[in-house]
Amino acid sequence: MPSERSIDPIARAIAAHRPGHALSRPFYCDPAFFENELQRVLKRHWHCVGHRSQAPNPGDFFTIDIFQESLIIVCGQDHELRALLNVCRHRGSRLCTERSGRARAGSFVCPYHAWSYNIDGTLRAARSLTPDFERTKYALKSVHVRIIQGLIFVCLADDPLGLEDVERVLTRSAAVYGWADAKVAHRESYPVRANWKLVEENYMECYHCAPAHVEYSRYHLYARPEELNREADARLLERTHTLLGLEIPNVDHWGELALPGQEAVDSLRSALAEGAVSGSEDGQPLAPLMGEFRHYDGGVTFFDVGLNSHFLAYADHGLIYRFVPQTVDLTEMEVIWLVRGDAVAGIDYDVDRLTWLWRITSEADKRIIELNQQGINSRWYEPGPYSPMEQHAARFVQWVLAGSSAPM
Repeated sequence: MPSERSIDPIARAIAAHRPGHALSRPFYCDPAFFENELQRVLKRHWHCVGHRSQAPNPGDFFTIDIFQESLIIVCGQDHELRALLNVCRHRGSRLCTERSGRARAGSFVCPYHAWSYNIDGTLRAARSLTPDFERTKYALKSVHVRIIQGLIFVCLADDPLGLEDVERVLTRSAAVYGWADAKVAHRESYPVRANWKLVEENYMECYHCAPAHVEYSRYHLYARPEELNREADARLLERTHTLLGLEIPNVDHWGELALPGQEAVDSLRSALAEGAVSGSEDGQPLAPLMGEFRHYDGGVTFFDVGLNSHFLAYADHGLIYRFVPQTVDLTEMEVIWLVRGDAVAGIDYDVDRLTWLWRITSEADKRIIELNQQGINSRWYEPGPYSPMEQHAARFVQWVLAGSSAPM
């Protein structure tokens, strides 16, 4: 029998976890735990990196950092998107240094030794090499990429989870809101000096909403305990059906309830307060109606894909929330606002008004999450119990624990 001291500290911490309670300190502070989650948990899932409208034409591209890797998301001559590793195949230099743009003369040129690549990743030219050099062997490496209802998902795993269930659910949620034909109206990035799980746990519960997000809580009934909202949410489903002829079902295939071999996904309808129709400062419209909506129904749809891609859909705009772990105590939180594809800034919507609610909410989240990390950094920290309003945060923790001990 191995002694307790000889057992892997991560396995020991998982075994010692008390169900219904927050995680112990090493899960939020120890780089070895972070690296384990990176390899066993995060890299096997699909992650949203943006919207199709960010690279609509051949040669259009944008770069993103994800899990200590840099990717070039580029539209090819065939109008297909590719996710190319931003690493030159010569001696490994970062190839593209711009955040977004259009590939010059249809190629990416390494700033170090001028190897150039076509926008499909194939090597176009390499200077002064021997005649037997086989150019076809030196294309840029790539990762899996899929577009679903305009949303761009990538996966770094060799054998990714299936997306059939995600596609089914998003066809009943994002599609109804017209997200495939939407465009990005604004983006904001918030560096959060905290472990990625604290960012996720915060997003997964609204126990904190009343004290921390007065502006959000004013019109969003989701900020209240679930039992207080059942009648309002039932009326919303009926109103959406009778007023608009639309059905957006609630689905819970998230976390350990994911279908076998499939990426996790869920969709949840929630009512706004009486008289409110959108996520604005006064609850009133912000932009032209999207998708199949011809009237406001007074609701919002939340849906989630995988571990850290989250979405909110109002009748007149949408949001993408991306949480990207960088180090054990640094997470990038990016918020992307979507509007109807033909909407014009300054005419059909005002950017400041459109983004007001979720800017101040995100700023408050950054502050409280960083305070959470600072407290956990203390050697006196001891995990406390989750409240009933934190049930989804507790589910998230159990999901991560299960993945953290799964085979590589």
